[in-house]
Amino acid sequence: MIGSQLASWSSGLKERLHLDWEPVGVKFWPAPAPAPHEGFEKVAGLRYCQGLMLARRGKAVRLESQDISCPAAASAFGFRPLPEGLASGQGLVGFGIAKEAATGKAMFEGMARLEHGWLGAVDLAPLGAFQELPDVVVVEDRVERLMWLLLANVNLKGGARVAADTAVLQATCVDSTLVPFLEKRINFSFGCYGCREATDIEPGETVVGFPGELLPALAEEIERLAERAIPRSRAKQPYAALAGKSDGAAGPFGGDPS
Repeated sequence: MIGSQLASWSSGLKERLHLDWEPVGVKFWPAPAPAPHEGFEKVAGLRYCQGLMLARRGKAVRLESQDISCPAAASAFGFRPLPEGLASGQGLVGFGIAKEAATGKAMFEGMARLEHGWLGAVDLAPLGAFQELPDVVVVEDRVERLMWLLLANVNLKGGARVAADTAVLQATCVDSTLVPFLEKRINFSFGCYGCREATDIEPGETVVGFPGELLPALAEEIERLAERAIPRSRAKQPYAALAGKSDGAAGPFGGDPS
């Protein structure tokens, strides 16, 4: 029953938000991890953000300790210690990300991480492919579309503001996966050097993650927002009136308003 419900929630989010990509479910398996479920392919030599990219494109992926090629993500998941070159911050200076080694060191020291050795494997797949509620749901898409997930969360939390936790580093593995998992809350990021270098994420796209347990309530709230708020905002009628489009007259910005 939960599998069909997950598929329904996933298709509802895609339709209401006009998502280009599949919402992705993330399942953590404590060590020792069971064998992958049917349909999940064990893939080696991937960065976590690349596994997420494959999943939002429809692929079901299993990543284990030796499979994740990104040392920063492997460290965040507790698979391997962070190499000294990164831990010292000097590696981020070499990439041009951090101005000083102390800054890069602090960026890594402040990131969320799993206890070393706890995690055996992580499964990534389109949300609708799961037969049980995943630990985290990650959505990569255009900013305006993800904005509505944040507003849905604001409504669920009685108006409480949403705080972003990011160092503009490890946007997918830490900001959008581990923070929601460990802190049991929604989190968002504008992306990072790594995911923008290693995947096909577009400049106008970003990423949001939330605990799987929030999915039913968020999906229901998106349905409510889709009744009025989303279509009215996207219609841009006040802007059209300002630009003179409603009667075909020249707009206030000069030239042909079309």
